[in-house]
Amino acid sequence: MRFLRRVWLLVPLAAALAAVTIYLPYYSIGPGPAKAVQPLIRFDDRPRYESEGSFVLTSVRFDQLTAYGIVVAWLDPGVSVVPRSDLFAPGETAQQERERSISQMDQSKLDAAFVVLEELTDYPEEHGDGVLIESVVEGCAADGELFPGDIVQAIDGSEVEDVGDARRIIRTTASGAQLTFDVTVDGEPETVSLTREPCGGSERPLVGVSMIESFPFDVRIRSGSIGGPSAGLAWALALYDLLTPGDLTGGRTIASTGQLGIDGTIYPIGGAADKVVAAESADASVLMLPMSNIEEARTAGESEIELVPVETFGEALAYLQGNE
Repeated sequence: MRFLRRVWLLVPLAAALAAVTIYLPYYSIGPGPAKAVQPLIRFDDRPRYESEGSFVLTSVRFDQLTAYGIVVAWLDPGVSVVPRSDLFAPGETAQQERERSISQMDQSKLDAAFVVLEELTDYPEEHGDGVLIESVVEGCAADGELFPGDIVQAIDGSEVEDVGDARRIIRTTASGAQLTFDVTVDGEPETVSLTREPCGGSERPLVGVSMIESFPFDVRIRSGSIGGPSAGLAWALALYDLLTPGDLTGGRTIASTGQLGIDGTIYPIGGAADKVVAAESADASVLMLPMSNIEEARTAGESEIELVPVETFGEALAYLQGNE
């Protein structure tokens, strides 16, 4: 009997231990950190015009939950609980998701710089040496081998001066043949061999890269641990303000979110309501966001933040220039 009593005591203890140590395929989603972006941007050979106010990016945080964590999250009105399948592609590991998220962030920085430099300079006609990898097609040869921000200096021994050079070399290579890319990654030279073949849903042979001209001067943006594509608008607004006289912030804290394409289009993002809360935590007076996310953002409840829906970078710029 004494042995049975000990067993019955151990059962609830084991269950309690499992409830706080075993992670389940569920995640909490809530407001993430909001970061000032101007201090994260560096560039060379151009005057720098600081602002009295600040541009901040907003983010969403998600954490895997234990059984105990699920109960705590359900009791928190500011947090949602979602299944793993809402956040991860089928078969995707946590490490793969993290790499994908960081690549999306790197692409958002490149696209933001492209839009701003095209607006303020003769770029892309005026550009540096080599070409930049802007994005990679999933399932193609370049996937996992080349990444946004890599600089292609030569292909199959032929020097690459612009995107036209790179495209001509790739297109004249037979399907099934290998191409050798000489690239610079974080300042270090690397060589990558890729096979040109049908991929990514295309019947045409591809290596699976999208390229843009190298920037006419060095632009560096540090994003830290935050991933995803939705900081593009924030990077672009801050970079534009730093490169131009005047102060687009008008002394305010301007929060923003939105995926920015190289044509200046602002695409919808996830977690708009959570980003309202993140903007509030940064004491922002304005949150600029994609037009298609405005209704979701309003579900965050009463807020003193002015919500400014925009569809293009030009619209965002016009709003700020009209309120300087």
